[in-house]
Amino acid sequence: MARRGPAEHSSPLEVFGIFLKLGLTSFGGPVAHLGYYRAEFVERRKWLDAAGYADLVALCQFLPGPSSSEFGIAVGLIRAGLPGALAAWIGFTLPSALLMAGFGYGMASLSDLAHAAWLHGLKLVALAVVAQAVWAMARALAPDAQRALLALAAAIFVLAVSSIWGQLGAIALGALIGWRFLPGERRHAAKPLTPPVSRTVSLGALVLFFALLALLPLAASQGSNAWKLFDGFYRAGSLMFGGGHVLLPLLDAVVVPKGWVGQDAFLAGYGAAQALPGPLFTFSAYLGMVMGPAPGGWQAACLALIAIFLPGFLLVVGSLPFWSDLRANAAAQSALKGVNAAVVGLLLAALYNPIFVNAVFGAGDFAFALAAFALLQFARVPPWAVVMLGALAAEGLARLI
Repeated sequence: MARRGPAEHSSPLEVFGIFLKLGLTSFGGPVAHLGYYRAEFVERRKWLDAAGYADLVALCQFLPGPSSSEFGIAVGLIRAGLPGALAAWIGFTLPSALLMAGFGYGMASLSDLAHAAWLHGLKLVALAVVAQAVWAMARALAPDAQRALLALAAAIFVLAVSSIWGQLGAIALGALIGWRFLPGERRHAAKPLTPPVSRTVSLGALVLFFALLALLPLAASQGSNAWKLFDGFYRAGSLMFGGGHVLLPLLDAVVVPKGWVGQDAFLAGYGAAQALPGPLFTFSAYLGMVMGPAPGGWQAACLALIAIFLPGFLLVVGSLPFWSDLRANAAAQSALKGVNAAVVGLLLAALYNPIFVNAVFGAGDFAFALAAFALLQFARVPPWAVVMLGALAAEGLARLI
């Protein structure tokens, strides 16, 4: 079959098939996903040239939300319009969403998780995974003294103000400090990216994004738990900068204080999510499935999944036609530097609370987590393998002791 060039278009069904394959095979998290994308769309299919690929990566790093999923949505949008964007999201998301919801279904049927050794192993693996993410993000997003201090200040602020308002405040202050004190860079696209949607449609998507961000809290304050769930997950998806691991503190603040999901079940699901292909945001389907109050179950899993991905979908549709102009704005780039540094602090705070304080209860636990970290960071063992090894090792040790 002849390969189409970057200027040609595809059917939504073709886009769906390609992204379904990627959703079944793309292990390793967002950075690895971008490598799979480069091999598929730049080297194999020639849908993007190197400059276009780099420009889409830059856009998805600039926007809040799941960067690898947003990249896929952008490719689908460019190739097949809005139906293609939806097809790309469904194909890439469906496999891991079903697996995470299925795992949640199994977890919800278990009556006593407090003393399950395998679950404790998953929590310790989650500690190692987040520690590795903090290390990598600090090197990439806070590489100098200014941004490192900003990250530490954000961590202290979040630990002192332990609520969603502390997280929002840290991100807002990071943007303000970055805009004022961190130098921005003007970057221009080598070749404009022109999706087959009008600027009117794009502006409508941006208006809808901000309208939902403003109006959903009002609906949640007057409505059922379903509205509260949708509002909480939509807000988390709207504020998630810096990588999928930042989901942990944002979603923890949404579901754990309300008693919707217990801390043990939350951390166990987060650990299990590392073993699956596709986007880490499908952790939301698991949380909906194990959620205590109505709606709960499959309905809540679907609501949570749609709510957390919807902001990124709207932002890609709304921003792609304007990206060349936004990319050249030095002030926006400065603010983003501050936001990214603050996000490192946000994840550093989450590494301590809730993860460390709910997973490490002695020297043995700490040694277990260090071993998992060494496997990830130095031995380069894939996260899915470390998850499985961690659960099996914890269960085996419990039976021996």
